[in-house]
Formats: sequence, structure tokens, C-alpha cells
Amino acid sequence: MTEPGPVDAAVKRLALALDALDAAVERRREADRGAHDLASQVQSLGVDRSKLAAALDGEAARARKLEQTNRDIAQRLDAAIGSIRAVIEANEQA
Repeated sequence: MTEPGPVDAAVKRLALALDALDAAVERRREADRGAHDLASQVQSLGVDRSKLAAALDGEAARARKLEQTNRDIAQRLDAAIGSIRAVIEANEQA
């Protein structure tokens, strides 16, 4: 058998280089897909965050309204209790 000539060796090196280039291109495509997937996830998280922030704002407003209603009811109960005590005291003195 004869040793491969310089052209055969060059062809073999070229084939190996092309294989390495194909592998590098595929790795780059996968990295780009990963980056695209990550960007999509970040965008989705941003949308979710906006929705949650809006829901939290709504619930905070609802909580403030409930607190005000609670204070109003407490004042009415205090007034009613005061009226009842006044009626009881008036009946006891009579």
C-alpha cells in the first residue's frame, strides 16, 4: 500500500474541518434556540408579573375598602351600644 499523497491528506483535513464547522454551527443553533427560549420565558414572566401586580393593586384597594367598612360598622355599633345603654339607664331610673 502506498502512503496517502498530499492531496489525499489535504482532502482529509478539509473533511475534518468541515465536520468541525458543521458541529460548531449546530452548537450555535442550539445556543440561539436556548437564548430564544430564555427570552420567551423572560417575556412570559414579565407578563405574569404585570398581571400579578395589577391583581395585587386590586386586592390592596379591596382591603382598604374593607378596613374602612369595618371602621364604619364599628362606629355604628358603638353608637348603637351607647343608645341601648342610654335606654337601659333611663328605664332603670324610671
